[in-house]
Amino acid sequence: MVTKSEPYGDRILMRGGSLVTGDGRTFLDCASIRIRKGLIIEVMAGIQDCVEGETVIATGGALMLPGFINGHAHATILGPSMPSGSQPLPPTEVEWQRNRHLLSGTTSLINVCGLAMMDERDGQLAPHPMDIHMTSAHTPHSISAADQIDGNGLSPRHRSARIEDLIRAGCRVLGEAGGGQTLGGGAQDYRFIPDAIEERTGQRITVLMARRLKEAVLGRRLDGVSTASDGDLMNLAEEAQLQDRITPQALRSLLEERVLAPVKNALLGIEEIAEAATEFGLPAIFHHAAPTAATLLSLKRRLPNTRMIAAHANHPSFLPDEAVETARQLKALGVTIDVSTLDVIDTRFRNRPDNLDVLIEAGLVDTISTDYAGGDWDTIPSALHRMTRVHGQSLPQVAALATGNVARVFPEIFGDRGLIAPGKRADIVITDLHNVSKVRHVFIAGKAHVLDGRF
Repeated sequence: MVTKSEPYGDRILMRGGSLVTGDGRTFLDCASIRIRKGLIIEVMAGIQDCVEGETVIATGGALMLPGFINGHAHATILGPSMPSGSQPLPPTEVEWQRNRHLLSGTTSLINVCGLAMMDERDGQLAPHPMDIHMTSAHTPHSISAADQIDGNGLSPRHRSARIEDLIRAGCRVLGEAGGGQTLGGGAQDYRFIPDAIEERTGQRITVLMARRLKEAVLGRRLDGVSTASDGDLMNLAEEAQLQDRITPQALRSLLEERVLAPVKNALLGIEEIAEAATEFGLPAIFHHAAPTAATLLSLKRRLPNTRMIAAHANHPSFLPDEAVETARQLKALGVTIDVSTLDVIDTRFRNRPDNLDVLIEAGLVDTISTDYAGGDWDTIPSALHRMTRVHGQSLPQVAALATGNVARVFPEIFGDRGLIAPGKRADIVITDLHNVSKVRHVFIAGKAHVLDGRF
């Protein structure tokens, strides 16, 4: 294993460990990686001899992989948070979220809140070793949807900005088009619905109860198709101890008002972002869930050149067979199918792994990310380990979902990484050989930022 805890020079030889290159196929039992000034210059089988001036990092008994690239995360910047344009999270929370990602082997990340300006990434925080990129969803209807659900983090500067302004400032990814808050997603369950019911009744409900009430009144697709009678709502209200505080009719009205208000503008914002992605030739990340699936299919057919990423295709609003069928149709049209760890691997606070499992078994997944899940997200390597252990997939195959595949989807920002290959940036993660979820060391551009699980 790594035998030195001081900074390394510009001439490094990692040798002795097993190697997964990130291409989806290659595994070497024993390999060596030669690094010069932060770039990989040679990848060789076996234990190679060092040359004069090289620092040797012994990795025998461990596994070397490319640094993980997380293509869909929140809470890692200090601008307005989430597609709801909410107030920025506290700096301590942002620092905590950034460090969690780095310690789990993520070396590059896309924060998809979408309404912050490019100069708001770090604020008073020092720049982080992890390479954090930002997106733009600055379209008129996306901003209107944010204001309808929250918008308290948006200033006139945010409201007047447009995608082309952000592109000029260096943005190379669009989205998240149609965030969960504006389309009945997870933040409605863990924040907006509980807040609204507490404000009305003085009683706070659980996240799971918020979801049950939302789906009972509005349906999983937010189409108003509900079989819930007033009696059914009263039973749910009794279970939530709300029966003496709000009538079924008032509960129904409150949910319709809180959840449905931004939906129309959010769906129009998705169209605006798809059109901008086509115009500027940039990849765009779309909120993919039961309420948006038909919209994404229609847009991709109308705008076939849109570089569309269907985020969190394992969204809990889908039934498992719906998740598979929708992903299959989108993938046939050339859409990238992304799944998110959410809280489905180890935490399982609100969500289960069923949709993830069926998408993996169907061979439909292109990339994997974390999303946010109210801060309950599980790590990417824990998901990769589950895929090898539960689904019997090869480690090279699943590792590509968080490395080489992501780099190919976002070449504008990650074209120099994602693979352990000559000419690529030396972003390298070293884990336990038999459990990729146990991250030991993290190198970014050849520099050690995590050693033995510590900064």
